[in-house]
Order: sequence, then structure tokens, then C-alpha cells
Amino acid sequence: MLYQIVDGTVSLGGMPVLSHVNFEIRGAEKIAVVGRNGAGKTTLLKLLAGELDLDRDDKRGGDGVIRSRALTVGMLSQQPLPQGEQTVEEMLLTFCPCGDMYDRERFQYEQEYDRLFTGFGFRKADKKKRLAEFSGGEQTKIAFIRLLLMKPDILLLDEPTNHLDLETVQWLEEYLRRYEHAVVMVSHDRFFLDQTAEVVYEVSGKHLEKYVGNYTDYRREKCRRIASARRAYERQQEEISRLEADIERFRHKPTKAAFVRAKRSQIARMERKGKPEVDDVRLFTGALDPAVPGSKWVYTAEHMKLGYDRVLLECSLRIRRGQKIGLIGKNGVGKSTFLKTVAGLLEPMAGESFLGNHITIGYFDQHAAEIQSDQSVLEHFHDLFPALTEKEARSILGAYLFGGKEAGRRVSDLSGGEKARLVLAELLQSRPNFLVLDEPTNHMDIQAKETLESAFQAYTGTILFVSHDRYFVAHVAESILIFEEQGMMYYPFGYKHYLQKSRQADMGESLSARVRAEDAALLEGIRAVPRAERRFLREPSSEEAYVDWKLRLACEKLVLAGERYGALEAECQYSEQVFSELDEAWESWHACCLEWWEIYAEISDCKDA
Repeated sequence: MLYQIVDGTVSLGGMPVLSHVNFEIRGAEKIAVVGRNGAGKTTLLKLLAGELDLDRDDKRGGDGVIRSRALTVGMLSQQPLPQGEQTVEEMLLTFCPCGDMYDRERFQYEQEYDRLFTGFGFRKADKKKRLAEFSGGEQTKIAFIRLLLMKPDILLLDEPTNHLDLETVQWLEEYLRRYEHAVVMVSHDRFFLDQTAEVVYEVSGKHLEKYVGNYTDYRREKCRRIASARRAYERQQEEISRLEADIERFRHKPTKAAFVRAKRSQIARMERKGKPEVDDVRLFTGALDPAVPGSKWVYTAEHMKLGYDRVLLECSLRIRRGQKIGLIGKNGVGKSTFLKTVAGLLEPMAGESFLGNHITIGYFDQHAAEIQSDQSVLEHFHDLFPALTEKEARSILGAYLFGGKEAGRRVSDLSGGEKARLVLAELLQSRPNFLVLDEPTNHMDIQAKETLESAFQAYTGTILFVSHDRYFVAHVAESILIFEEQGMMYYPFGYKHYLQKSRQADMGESLSARVRAEDAALLEGIRAVPRAERRFLREPSSEEAYVDWKLRLACEKLVLAGERYGALEAECQYSEQVFSELDEAWESWHACCLEWWEIYAEISDCKDA
């Protein structure tokens, strides 16, 4: 055990913020601290940093903190940068443990700060610049680098991804996973916590609850614990009701006095279970179906050129009914322009762009959430959907976290994130079959984001969206469109799979090898699909037989293309001459995948008919 807090209480201004909490750090654990704003997360970090002390407790014995040895603790907010003419290099070298310029330890230290400096997005030449020449955000990065170079036994991070771009955040995730000491971090970036955390402590109601695993594991286990506690509470209430009914039935019968006393004693001896907490997140368990299914092909673009005064990119694609596609890429490469063009708000500069038959669009961007109204949330929502009763409207609003008093708030008094949530609730209630969303969860807290994630997962229509929230992308998008300066690439697997392949590419694997033949099992439809069991036998129609025959031929081509790609990929480990052939093989395999999918779609439509 590296560090331990035993039955500790922290009070500020005479009011307890953390009450009788237990906390421990083992070895080089990576620990995330989560909870609502104001719950006490930063208080816990300050306690670990030594800025706060535990309240005195005569019953506890000792100061309540146990350390295995003398520990160094580093926290970013504790490290203000010096002012003056000092350069970054001079400042960083003052922390070098070895003064000899030619010592190996000095060489390794300089290699490390070079790696950190470039990892945070700086150029090596920037080391010669004075600290005063950097912006506030860049100075925060430099302070972060200095803290990492100190390599404290316990590294404390409060919102470490603030001021960092996506590439730097991904680099930091990899660095922290390999960091040789313990890390305790507070962050609203759930994907960051998923990639780095091994243990999660939730701060709630002045207490700490420990969960093993990353953020997703914590959410899954918390839901399980709440459900288990609710079942135990309901069983106990049923038992108490049964005993009280027996007491009421026999309490006026003198011959049953002993029986009644026994039942009362049984109730008194029960260890009463408290009413279980209600999870802040509302999960949608049923499907949210569009009012009209719409055609099989929702949107088609042929050699479409996007842009305003100049062409940003050219693309050709088709979006099939039911697909949920996330758009990723750097700012300025055309993601929002693409969404506006798909939604019909912007005409393409050239090429074709058209929607399928009976397609109804629900479009959202940040301007859509700029609503002003003196009406209450309930009145505003009910006016949009007058066919609903007040009870139905309240029930729907409650599912989007506007329950109780929240439904009575004035619309104009809502925050930006709350207005966005209200508009998205209206969009989903109107049941379009094609949602086009530009940053739908900006400025929302985690509870609101996870509620909407659940709603979009339950939605059975088509979604095309842009979001900088990687956790949202990973849990909603089933495939992604990657926007790069040279164009747009469709990636048929999820975001996590894409990241895994990108890391392999960074480690020397060809980027075109991100999609392997064996990954076909992850793509819906690119696998052997057995015929459904039939309640009665019948002969297949000639049309079914024809498309089945086409499917078998396409599958044979797919297998051959996959085998050729796999063989060339194996040769790449021994020869650099086959890289061009590998790219060609990948393109061939990908084309076979799409051909197979088209034929399988025909079969599905035939069977549905």
C-alpha cells in the first residue's frame, strides 16, 4: 500500500465536504475521481497534495493518513512558472538530477524532456524561446511538462486535458499509461478516463465509493449496484408490509399476543435498508422509432464538391437506412460544411447531392439551441406537441432530465447546455428518420451527455453527426467518416477500433493496414449469416435463389481478396517492395466487402418483403 486514508473527514468553513472516507493508492495505480460539480473532487486532490488536513478525530488514533515511505507528490496547480528572461530549456534543465553535462543520466533527461516537449505540440526550436513569449495555454503545457519531468511518486491532475488539442490528448493518454508512478486525476473527458484509469472513486453525498476498472466499467458496475440495492430494498419493504399485515390481523386477539409480539420484534431487529439512490442518468430501454421509416438509401452524393468560396473536398458516398455515422477530423477540413450540405442548408459547388424518398431531417447545430422564451419548459414543449396530455409531456421531459421543478423553469433562464438538451428532446419527439447533428453535447454535463447517448442508441433511424466528445462518438457511432486534408475516408468499424489501428500505424504498420481481413467479423453483414429457422418449409422464390447465388459468388471473391491481402501483409514484415501491392489488395478487398454488402442488403429486403 503506497498511500491510505482511513476514516477521514475534511471540513471547510465548519461544514464537512468529505465525511468518514476511505481511500488508497496501490503501487503505480492510475486512479480517476469522478462526481458532480461541487461534490468534493478538488478537495480530495488538495488533501492528497498536503494543502488540506483531515479533521481531528480522537476515536481514530493517528492522523488518518498512512504512507509506506516518504513520498513526493506533484500537482499541476502548485507549479507556477517563473517570470523573467529565462528560456524554456534553462528552466527545464534546472530540474535535471545530474549536473555533469556529459553524464548518461543528463543525456537521458534531455531525451525525456525533448519527447515531452514535442509530445505537447511544441517544436524543438521553441526551447530557446523565453517563457514570457508563450501564451497562457502554452505556459500551462510547459508547467505540465516540468511536473512530469519531476516524476513524483503521486501525480495529481485536475482536468489535464484542458487547453490540449486531440493529438496531444491522445499522446498524453499513452504517456500516462506507461508512467511508472501513481496518478490520481479528475477529468470530465470520459474517453480520457477510459483510456487511462484502472480504478475509479466516485464522490457523492460526502462519501467515496470505489470501483475497479475504467470509466465504462464504473458506469456499468454502478448501474448494477443501484439495481441490486433497489431489489433488496423492495424485498424488505414487501416483507415489512407482510409482517405488519399479520400484526394488524391478529393484534386484537388475546390468544395471538405472543405471535404479534414476535412479529413486532422481528421488524424491530431488521437492519433497515435505506431507499436506494436514483441514478442521475436516464436510460432509454425501449426503441425510439421514426414516424416514417423512409427509403433504404437515405442520402446519396456523387462527385460532390463542398465549400464556400473554394472547394474544401470532393466526395461520393451513400448512407443506408439505420446507419449511425460519426465525423472526425481536425477543425477546418469541412465537417460542418458537409453536414450543412447534407441537410440542404448549403448547395454543393459541383456534383450531385440528394435525399432518398420520404426522408425527414432533424437538423441541430449550436444556433438551434439559441432559443428565448418566457414560457416554462413544460409550456414550451406542450405547445410544440399539443396532442400530448400534460402527464405525457412531463413524462417525456423527465426522460431528458427536465423532471419536477426543472419543467417549471423559464426557457430563457436555462444554460446553453440545458437549452441544447431541450431542443434535442424536441427533435427526438418529432421522430424524423434522419438526424443531422453538429456538436449536440457541447456545454453539457456528464449526466446529460449519457442520457442523450442512451437516447441516440435507442433511436432506430439514421444519424450523421460531428462531436469532439470521443466517448460520445465511441458509444453512438457504428462507423465513422474520417476527414483529412486530402479527402474523406469511410471507416466501417467503430471509433475505438480506428484508434487501435491508428496506434499500430504510428508504431510502423502501414496506415492502409488498419482494416485487416480478420476484422471482417466486426462489420455487420460481412460474416456467414445462417438462414433463420422457419416455422414451415417452403421453396425459395426464383428471385431469392438468384440473389443467394450472387451472394455466394461475391463471398468467394471476398474470401480470395482477403487471403491475398493477408498474404501480402505478412510479406510486408520481410520486404518493403510489396507496400504498393498491399494498398491495391486492400482496395480490392474493400470493394469486395461493399459488393457483398449490397447483395446481402438485397436479400434482407427480399425477405422483409
